Amino acid sequence: MKALILAGGLGTRLRPLTFSMPKPVVPLLGRPLIRHLIDPLPDEVDTVILAVSYMKDYLETYFQENDVGREIVLVNEDQPLGTGGALKNVSKWLDDTFFAFNGDVICSLDLDSMLASHRSRRGIGTMALWTVDDPSAFGVVAADDSGRITTFQEKPAPGEAISNSINAGAYIFEPELLDHIPEGVVSLEREVFPHVLHRGLYGFAFEGFWVDAGTRESFLRAQRTLLDVKGSTVPCPARRLAGVRLTGSNMIEATHLEPSEIGPNVYLEKGAEVRRGAKISDSMVMAGAVIGRDAVVSGSMIGPGAVVEDGAVVTGTILA
Repeated sequence: MKALILAGGLGTRLRPLTFSMPKPVVPLLGRPLIRHLIDPLPDEVDTVILAVSYMKDYLETYFQENDVGREIVLVNEDQPLGTGGALKNVSKWLDDTFFAFNGDVICSLDLDSMLASHRSRRGIGTMALWTVDDPSAFGVVAADDSGRITTFQEKPAPGEAISNSINAGAYIFEPELLDHIPEGVVSLEREVFPHVLHRGLYGFAFEGFWVDAGTRESFLRAQRTLLDVKGSTVPCPARRLAGVRLTGSNMIEATHLEPSEIGPNVYLEKGAEVRRGAKISDSMVMAGAVIGRDAVVSGSMIGPGAVVEDGAVVTGTILA
């Protein structure tokens, strides 16, 4: 079985960090973002296809150097093709039932259960559904009592949504869906889904957590969510924590830690350095970065090799 991950974006909302690395390999608690999609796939998924268009060579090198237990196929988009066009572009690899994912989604979806539900309903596709209080920024769906989707509504005005169930960006499709996608730039949500409802497009609602980690704020929210679920992880030797005050859940792999205040919701990648008196909260600090003496870092992503000067205050920023 195959899985397709749509990872063709330029990562503009995570710049300047994504000037030096593609968004799929930005670390989320010790693993590249893309691994949070690949690693939970059911065992029967033996091939993962990545639809990419930015820094393809970087991604090829990563997968050559890191065995993820499945064959990885990278397919380039010469120009952005939209969600539907990206599927059409890789159609020659999709000859049976397949998963498809938006590359930013971090969630608690049980993929084995979703696959079992899809197979039992025998429709053309199954869409993961997440419930939100305000669906105005999302694609909204309505379904009948059997779970069959009956209506789509893309980003409704506040108060006009047909439901609170949104498209969660994870799907299972039959290859027949590809026959309904024309060539060129195509939106699945606007130009394909409304025309295949007669073939049976079903919803699969789930609970737990769901984050679209495409911006600094949402990426750090995904980090916080996973820390809330998994709790603190401090794999570095205890002696390195002498004088360090920890608050809340954090993941600390840092190479050099002086007495400082860390937490909550902090990831310090191996190779990061934190100087005496620094205070770090709700942030990610990558390998080679240095947080200076008495510096304050909050709500920020500090890229590899970046330096926060002594006494500096960095809030709500991506520094690379």
